[in-house]
Amino acid sequence: MIDFLITSNMLMPSAMTILVLVIAISMFRVLREYERGVIFFLGRFERVKGPGLIIVIPIIQQMVRVDLRTVVMDVPSQDVISRDNVSVRVNAVIYFRVIDSQKAIINVENFLQATSQLAQTTLRSVLGQHELDEMLANREMLNSDIQSILDARTDGWGIKVSNVEIKHIDLNETMIRAIARQAEAERTRRAKVIHASGEKEASDQLVEAANKLATEPNAILLRYLQTLTEIAGEKNSTILFPMPMELMKGLFKEDSKRNKD
Repeated sequence: MIDFLITSNMLMPSAMTILVLVIAISMFRVLREYERGVIFFLGRFERVKGPGLIIVIPIIQQMVRVDLRTVVMDVPSQDVISRDNVSVRVNAVIYFRVIDSQKAIINVENFLQATSQLAQTTLRSVLGQHELDEMLANREMLNSDIQSILDARTDGWGIKVSNVEIKHIDLNETMIRAIARQAEAERTRRAKVIHASGEKEASDQLVEAANKLATEPNAILLRYLQTLTEIAGEKNSTILFPMPMELMKGLFKEDSKRNKD
């Protein structure tokens, strides 16, 4: 067959036909719904195409694919020194996506690596401005601060940072024990405050009861009798009970009247 093409001077036309077919087929590209194609014409930016079927002329046009889906990137553990000089290791995760394909390809060499490096430095910078207690208690505020800073700095790259989450804050054993002692001391302080508050309320109630009993002399006698009844119900063999001076004074008055008579 090849000998026939050579002898019949049909080799060149056949090769040209095959080449044209290959070029024509390679001109057609299919971009998915979440993809865009950044087109360069002789090295200069022309436009962004997609999604769907597009035509790219070989040699004079080049296309760079860009994925518009949200990227979930894990930020490696970073050594951070807090404002109160406590060393911790912190890692996080960031969620971002490309919103401007032209900026993501032209303004930065590798937007994934650039975003990762910026996230690491921003994480260390923001957390280093806060104390350890704030890191542990105010994660939502820190997440919001880091997200807003990253979003502002990556805007020129066509990147939208939608969320940042701090995953772990690792402490050494010495700091863990110190925090445990601090928490125990705090619980002891609260217990003492609650106990003192109860004693104060009880003393106020006792003062009020004493004032009421002082206005009615017979009331204290009824209270003594009630107490005797409660003690007697416990089946004690010996009962020591103080005698009210008011009763003794009454008895002394009766004896003095009889002696006078």
